[in-house]
Amino acid sequence: EVQDALRTLSCFGARSDCALLEALEAKSSNPLIESLEVAVTEGLLDKMNGSYSFGHDRLQEAAYNMIQPEDRCLFHFKYGVALVPRALELQDDGMLFTAASQINRGGPGAVEDAEQAVLIANLNLTAGHKAMGMSDFSSAFSFFDNGISFLRKRHWQDHYALSLSLFDAASKCALATGNAVSLTLLSEQILTFAKSFNDKLNAMYNTATALFYAAKIPESMNRFLSAL
Repeated sequence: EVQDALRTLSCFGARSDCALLEALEAKSSNPLIESLEVAVTEGLLDKMNGSYSFGHDRLQEAAYNMIQPEDRCLFHFKYGVALVPRALELQDDGMLFTAASQINRGGPGAVEDAEQAVLIANLNLTAGHKAMGMSDFSSAFSFFDNGISFLRKRHWQDHYALSLSLFDAASKCALATGNAVSLTLLSEQILTFAKSFNDKLNAMYNTATALFYAAKIPESMNRFLSAL
């Protein structure tokens, strides 16, 4: 059980908050906290300021390597899904970010069905907007981009509002972080599939703004005017 607990902790990096692990334990049949306390007693972990941490990076690496490489995505996905309800209940943005990040490390291949894929895409949309509210555009872009990766084929037809929201927000973050390649690809998708001029407007503005900042003013004006 101690090995299982160390393996679980290793999925969250070198350190993890007690509150997060307690929330995870509530969704598990294993005594996670009790086992971590044993590991502290044995000198395998440190406990300080409400968190458990590995005493050395090599310990965390060794614990993580106990998980077979092909199974790691499933562990991350399972832990992320288990944390979501508690994070939403507590309105704990930090826990929500951790949950979404764990799910994203699991990836679309770990999803059980199309309904769950849509729920995870929406979760990433929520996490991304919260990160944007903190002016962390890099993290926000990662959440939006991962949310897009969970969308299935025909998502523009079957989940139009969600698709537009994710692509719109991702393109805004791409502009804010100077990611010109992603901005171009995202904007092309919006301009191709958006149903109305108003739905295309943000993508047009973001693209024109990027060209303007790149000192391509004539091209920027032409790009905007061509859409009118």
